[in-house]
Amino acid sequence: MKFNVTGAFGATVLALVGSAALADYPERQIDMIIPYGPGGATDISARAIAEPLSTAVGRPLIMTNRAGAGGAIGSVAVQNAAPDGYKMLFARVGSHTVSPAMKETLPYGLEDFRFVGVYEINPVACAVAANSDIQSMDDLVAKIEAEPGSVRFSSSGVGTLLHIAGAMVLSEFGVENPLEDAVHIPLGGGGEAATAVLNGTATFVCTNTSALANFVANGQLRPLMVTTAEPVEGFDAPTSADLGKPALEQLVGWTGIAGPADLPDDIADAWAGWLGEAVQNDKFRDQMETMGSVIRLMPPEESQEFINNQYEVFRNLVEELDMRVEG
Repeated sequence: MKFNVTGAFGATVLALVGSAALADYPERQIDMIIPYGPGGATDISARAIAEPLSTAVGRPLIMTNRAGAGGAIGSVAVQNAAPDGYKMLFARVGSHTVSPAMKETLPYGLEDFRFVGVYEINPVACAVAANSDIQSMDDLVAKIEAEPGSVRFSSSGVGTLLHIAGAMVLSEFGVENPLEDAVHIPLGGGGEAATAVLNGTATFVCTNTSALANFVANGQLRPLMVTTAEPVEGFDAPTSADLGKPALEQLVGWTGIAGPADLPDDIADAWAGWLGEAVQNDKFRDQMETMGSVIRLMPPEESQEFINNQYEVFRNLVEELDMRVEG
């Protein structure tokens, strides 16, 4: 009995010490890992929110790009970090739903992270060149059915969001073998994928609205649809709801913040509150919305559910179309 009482007392003391430590969090700067290189969508989003988020946190946020392996190198750095909230990750759709769904081997899984909030949604838009004779998704599908192999879609590489987006959209619109009836052209990045449509190398591209916004605004590309229930500013195109394809609302990019799986509730809740303050910043909102992003804050539990659901949708599509890739 004495052992049990002592053990219980010890556990109580540890809990009190832990609570006191969390009450003081953060006591120093926080390392924020961006798992992609400078200038990309994740980097732009992270650096746009850095100032208002640092103000909300009350401590400096040290932004570090740790690119490589499709976001895996930076993600693993946070996966293996102490769950004390001093090393956090800007998680992205590519690193945390597309890669887990598509790649045979990955050094982490969704269960290795605790998401404290998704704060930005990037709808996907499908677009053709402005001078294309394809005026609608129906036109695109009709061309594929009439001339299999004549339609090409570009992406930022095998195993990326753009790869899965082209296949998923065509599948939802009734193309039974989208990766056989249409030709996938993997390129080196989202900019190259959009340019391929401009120069005629590809017929269409499905990518984040942020990557297409300038091309659409300049009249170079024509959007055929956006994967949201509501219209997207700057994109004069039907929504997935307008077209009767609600399943495509899962096909969106997003940016959020995550820590290691064992991140305590107190720290996760603190981050949710800080993100709530940061997303109200007018400069941040204007910058991201100009790029076609939708500012939508999800609390920790909703973020986790949203990400898990998207992963399941992508994984099922990958298995159905045999899209698994090595690495």
